[in-house]
Amino acid sequence: MIAAHAPSLDTVFAALADPTRRTILAMLLEDDMAVTDVAEPFSMSLAAISKHLGILAAAGLITQEKRGRVKWCKLDPDALKGASVWMQGFGQFEPVNLDAFEAFLERELGAEGDAIL
Repeated sequence: MIAAHAPSLDTVFAALADPTRRTILAMLLEDDMAVTDVAEPFSMSLAAISKHLGILAAAGLITQEKRGRVKWCKLDPDALKGASVWMQGFGQFEPVNLDAFEAFLERELGAEGDAIL
């Protein structure tokens, strides 16, 4: 059962639907960042970035904390757990073994390549 304070899957997926917000999450994987540092690589206003950060915070994907005069953003490491559990329920999202896939392609394409020559 989902806790009463936990964001809904709809809220999480809506937050993830935007490429700017996904980029912000990827940036926060590295370390906590000040809002101004988050905004730097984007060609949009600080107010627009703040709105994106608000959506991510409302979805529970990040937390924001004021340290002195600076507002910091931090990725919540457990934030995607609910969405991940939901997707795994479909059984279609098993991890892909890329080494095995590469070996398969080499076998298949290698055999075709030999036949062509």
